[in-house]
Amino acid sequence: MPTTGERFERAVAIMERLRAPGGCPWDREQTFDTIKPYTLEETYEVLEAIDNRDWPELAGELGDLLLQVLFYAEMAKEQGSFSMDDVLERLSTKLINRHPHVFGDVKADTAAEVKRNWEDASGWREWRGRLCAS
Repeated sequence: MPTTGERFERAVAIMERLRAPGGCPWDREQTFDTIKPYTLEETYEVLEAIDNRDWPELAGELGDLLLQVLFYAEMAKEQGSFSMDDVLERLSTKLINRHPHVFGDVKADTAAEVKRNWEDASGWREWRGRLCAS
């Protein structure tokens, strides 16, 4: 049985093929702007599946939303802006940085402490204070 990583790499390879010469004419014509409406539509469909507690449907809708990420990353790679590897690296870095209570030495035993630590580390409280003062 394939691993999650192998399945993800397969999905990336499929998107590459769809956008490559000899691939799908519709997929090849798409741009960042033309697929934006689909991204929004898929997001709403994810939310609807959650509201309906339709877990099998949610699995499919999450796949459709992931397709949008694959699409954007492939187009960015084609124009030399970034790759899926960059997306995944930034995501991993962000998750680690936002969870110093798991990956570092910050203490947080409750969800409220986690939120407070995140707000302090991100500068959110300072930004909010400046916004409210203006």
